[in-house]
Amino acid sequence: MFSTAVLLANSTPAQLLPARELMAFTLASHILLVPFGVALPFITLLMHHRGLRRDDAVALKLARRWSAVMAVQFAIGIITGTVLSFEFGLLWPGMMGRWGDVFGLGFGVEAWAFFLEAVLIAIYLYGWRRLKPWTHFWLAVPLPLAALMGAFGIIAANSWMNTPQGFSLDSQGKPTHVDVRQAIFTPMFGPEYWHFVVAMLLTAGYVVAGVYAVGWLRGRRDRYHRLGFTVPFTVAAILTPVQFVLGDSAARAVFHKQPIKFAATEIVWKTDTHVPEYMFGRLNSDGTISGGLRIPQLDSILAGFKPSTQVTGLTSVPASDRPTAVQATIAHWAFDIMVTIGSVLILLALWYAWSWWRHRDNPGSRWFYRCAALAGAACLVTVECGWITTEVGRQPWIVYQHMRVSEAVTSTHASGIWTMLGIVMAVYVAVFGAFLAVVLKMRTRWRIADEGSAARVEPPPETDTPYGPRTEPEPTSAGAAPDGGSGHTSGGAS
Repeated sequence: MFSTAVLLANSTPAQLLPARELMAFTLASHILLVPFGVALPFITLLMHHRGLRRDDAVALKLARRWSAVMAVQFAIGIITGTVLSFEFGLLWPGMMGRWGDVFGLGFGVEAWAFFLEAVLIAIYLYGWRRLKPWTHFWLAVPLPLAALMGAFGIIAANSWMNTPQGFSLDSQGKPTHVDVRQAIFTPMFGPEYWHFVVAMLLTAGYVVAGVYAVGWLRGRRDRYHRLGFTVPFTVAAILTPVQFVLGDSAARAVFHKQPIKFAATEIVWKTDTHVPEYMFGRLNSDGTISGGLRIPQLDSILAGFKPSTQVTGLTSVPASDRPTAVQATIAHWAFDIMVTIGSVLILLALWYAWSWWRHRDNPGSRWFYRCAALAGAACLVTVECGWITTEVGRQPWIVYQHMRVSEAVTSTHASGIWTMLGIVMAVYVAVFGAFLAVVLKMRTRWRIADEGSAARVEPPPETDTPYGPRTEPEPTSAGAAPDGGSGHTSGGAS
């Protein structure tokens, strides 16, 4: 067995590269939808509660429209999530066959949460016109909890791959005596889970707020756009400094539990104290670093709060047990991009807080809204970078220090996997194109409806009150008030 492991470590199966590329593409595509699956239900219910508590028709209209987007996004997530679940078994049978009984419970929890979330979304959409207002709201309260449970399952599985525990190995190297509690609650689970959940919340908040920031920049300065911006942006702004602290805690957990991954993300070549921090830069195969901004002793200070902290270097383990120079550089850049964007977002949140403290109002500067419009896209970049850091920094291990990626890969011929990658890319382009087309079509219908409401003409069904029986007659006169006679005008939808 040992000789086989050495042989696999020193060889590169032809199917390894296409399998990695296929998994990377599908994961990178799916992760763009995850913030909305995990966090949009919470933001929608927050707006829903505001609408009910204050009898605010504009807030209820926003919540109803966000719930429609949430449902479309969930349908797309079903496609991309199902593809990923199949790929684990098809591309990495070595890992699933050997370790599935140890960490597979996480995938089971995620699947149950997925089905529960689908049922709750259906009830939430159905209830807008058929349930009493507060009954409808309270029936939807479990929806964010189901989303968090799904995140719990998938992070439990990933954190186990980073810090595997909860099993013993028999004489043939097969896992036995599985302890489910230890397999779920690994040393990296807590830091990774909370860092992930808060990242999803602030990403969804900035993306949703960015839509209304664009509307504000285009001259739509009505209450509809103001409220659509303020609520999600406030959630994101509050969580931004919290996320910075959680990210620092997660990085320190990696320093203690996965020192070689930490060395890769910080491009530390030799074990030493007083280690400098490099912002960006490229690690060469001989251990030298090209480019980047060098800050003396900072890496040791960040890792252990003092310059004398010893940081483990990549050369502390054999070359076959650590990321290559290219992989370390990729992980390092991904980590630095994530930290840089997070630091800029803290400045944006402070700008927003300063304006509220001084004027009890949003900043009036167009530059603020330009930055707010870009913040959502920047957060999606950080989500991608976070997963790149996590997965690339763990190389060459698929199960840290227990199984290499090359040992887990399928025996399917490489040409077949390359063909599958091309097919999946074409399908995903069509699926995401359809998703954008549907969302843009809904936006257009909502904008036309709102313009009709502002002109006091007969509104289409999208603008009637969120609550009441389906059989109630539609307004027929030009003077009929939209939104259940609330008298609010909502302007154009972004």
